[in-house]
Amino acid sequence: MTRRIGLLIFPDLQILDAAGPIAAFEIAGRYGESAYALEVLAAQPGPVRSSSGATMAAAAFDPAVGYDTLVVAGGDGTRAASHDPGLLAGVRQAAGNARRVASVCSGAFILAAAGLLDGRRATTHWSRTQDFARRFPRVRLDPDRIYVKDGKVWTSAGITAGIDLALALIAEDLGETIARRTAQQLVVYHRRPGGQSQFSALLELDRPDARFAALISWARERLAEPLSVERLASQAAMSPRNFARAFAAEAGVTPAKAIERLRVEAARDRVEAGGEPIDQVAAAAGFGDAERMRRAFIRAFGQPPQALRRAARA
Repeated sequence: MTRRIGLLIFPDLQILDAAGPIAAFEIAGRYGESAYALEVLAAQPGPVRSSSGATMAAAAFDPAVGYDTLVVAGGDGTRAASHDPGLLAGVRQAAGNARRVASVCSGAFILAAAGLLDGRRATTHWSRTQDFARRFPRVRLDPDRIYVKDGKVWTSAGITAGIDLALALIAEDLGETIARRTAQQLVVYHRRPGGQSQFSALLELDRPDARFAALISWARERLAEPLSVERLASQAAMSPRNFARAFAAEAGVTPAKAIERLRVEAARDRVEAGGEPIDQVAAAAGFGDAERMRRAFIRAFGQPPQALRRAARA
C-alpha cells in the first residue's frame, strides 16, 4: 500500500520544515517497499522561494485530491498564508478528505486559521506561542511539547521537530522498527518523546561550556535521591548561599525549581510511555509520593499525570 503524502508550502516557508519530513518519508519509503508517494504542493505551482532564498518546486494544490496525509510547513510565510481565505478554504477541504493532517512549526497557524484546531490540543514554535494563544483562544495550546496528536490532527514545534513528527507518523504507519531504521539513516535521535520540553531555561545549562552543565548532568542521574541546595552546592564546590545566587543568575530559576523541572520532564516521559503505576513513577523521579508529583505536573503542564497519560493513548 502506497500512502500519498501532500506537503503544502508557500512563499517564505522555512525550508527545513519541508525538507526534514520529506527526507524522513523518503527513507521510510525505501524500507517500507514504496510506502509513500511524496508531493510538494503550493497554491501557485512552480518555484516557491523560501525565507533563505532557496526555492522548492511545487505542483498545484488541488484540495479535491485525496491525500492520506496533508502536512503544512511553517516559517515566516505563515503570517500571510494564515490570512489567505482561498488557501484556508483549500486546507479545510483537503483536510476533510485526508486520513491525517499535520503541521510543522508555525504551520499550526494555518491549521488554526482554517478552524481545524478548535477545541483540540496543539503546539507550535515556542517563540510564537503568545501570538498563537492570543489569535486562537479556542485551541488548547500546549507550548511545551515537541509534537501533539489530537485525533487525526498532529502539530509539532519548531523546525527539527518536524523530523520527530514525521518519525512518529512513520511509526504509526509502518511500525517502530522502520521508524528506528529511518532515524538511524537520518542520524537523529529515535525519537524524542512528544512530551519532551521544546524550550526550557535549563537547555542553556546543558551547553558543554555552561557553568553548571556538569551539575545538571549529575543531578539527572540521581533524581530519585534527595537533592537539596546543600548537596548541590557541595557537588559544585560552593557554599550554599553563593551557589543559590549564582545558579539563579545563570538559569533564571532557583535550584529547587530546576530540580523540580528535571523531575517532571523525566516523569512525564514515563507517564506517557506506558502503564507504569503513578506511585512508582513518582518514586523513581524523586517526588516521594504521587500527590507531590501531581501538584508539580499541574504547575508545569496545567494537567495531572493521569490526564497526560490518557491524552498520550488517545
